[in-house]
Amino acid sequence: MKSELEFSWNKTKESADRIFAQNTGKYLSDIEMKVLQGSWEGKSYDEIATTYGYSAEYLNKDVGNKLWHKLSEALGEKITKKNFKEALRRASESECSQSVQTNPPLQTLPTAVNLHFPEGSVALDSPFYIKCSSIESLCDETVLKPGSLIRIKAPEMMGKTSLMNRILAHAKLEKYHAVYLDFSAADRGILTNLDKFLRWLCLMVSRQLKLENKLNEGLDEVDRLFGYTEVVEDFLGMLRSWHEKAKISDIWQKLRLVMAHSTEVYIPLDMNQSPFNAGVPVELQEFDSQKIHDLARLHGLDWDEGQLGELICAIGGHPYLVRLAMYEISCGNITLTQLLKNAASESGIYSNHLRKHLEILQHNPELALALKKVVNSAEPVELDSMQIYKLHSMGIVRRQNNYVLPRCNLYREYFCRVLG
Repeated sequence: MKSELEFSWNKTKESADRIFAQNTGKYLSDIEMKVLQGSWEGKSYDEIATTYGYSAEYLNKDVGNKLWHKLSEALGEKITKKNFKEALRRASESECSQSVQTNPPLQTLPTAVNLHFPEGSVALDSPFYIKCSSIESLCDETVLKPGSLIRIKAPEMMGKTSLMNRILAHAKLEKYHAVYLDFSAADRGILTNLDKFLRWLCLMVSRQLKLENKLNEGLDEVDRLFGYTEVVEDFLGMLRSWHEKAKISDIWQKLRLVMAHSTEVYIPLDMNQSPFNAGVPVELQEFDSQKIHDLARLHGLDWDEGQLGELICAIGGHPYLVRLAMYEISCGNITLTQLLKNAASESGIYSNHLRKHLEILQHNPELALALKKVVNSAEPVELDSMQIYKLHSMGIVRRQNNYVLPRCNLYREYFCRVLG
């Protein structure tokens, strides 16, 4: 019964993601997927909120209502929390039927068991999580030290949340109680008012906290706050204060902090109030060729060195880009040759990822001009330190001392075209 439920949910999830991508150009967000899965399992909004640490009102009015409205538009019928299962099942069956009639099957590949679409964090029990032993050992040791602070920094989709979840899981095994706070769940009205924000913070913590004395607090998507100066300076200063108090107070030593963010603060912060120059920094790196080879085998792809080299040359070792490629190929949706040919195009599998970077650059014309120089040059380009810092934080360039070059051919080809 359990395997049948998992199989049905996996099919539903993949079908919903395809439907959204075809109709909106975007995949389901992590929180939308959580609401969809909770609803699939028959949970109320209160139960889903308790599981993931959100408010039931936020999940119902902000996430749920929009989710069902989007599905209604995509499927051409009224979709609610009660009837979405059958609607998605019909859509999935229709897709399969049309695929059999119109598309000859691609080369059959020995796909891996329980293959999941690569969105959001990687589940704790997933075989597709690729470990970095040195980083995980450091984090596991640090989180158990009194008053510790771990700062996980990497571009988006590099695995920050997946690593944080494993740090918190390790802490739980050591009998600590963990609280996970995702700042992407807070709406703008909360983020622009310090009083409301602190009330939201206390509410989220109190809902998850089971023990009074021992707490590991995981702060995910901290960079969501960076655009709101009304809150960010006071909040980040407060985190630094908590960390400093642990050096002299036994009670504060019971608090361990784990923070994940994509970019650091661009607003001026007092060095003594910033948490970004304290604690243990952890910067996630791309997969090396061995990890990519291991991931290919997990996906049932018996690639030779030449095929692996072609993929690495095109997209580097970015975890999400690599996993998405292997998922699409392993499912038989595309061949490696087709993927490489269309990777940087609007019809390629990376179009949403690339457009997201483009939107950021469009709001920062000077940064766009700097990147244009980089992608149009055959040699590494010298930029000023802040331009290098911002482009590297986005994950689209590599640093070579005071020079940068595109992180991979995918970014070079795409931004050469769209930036002119």
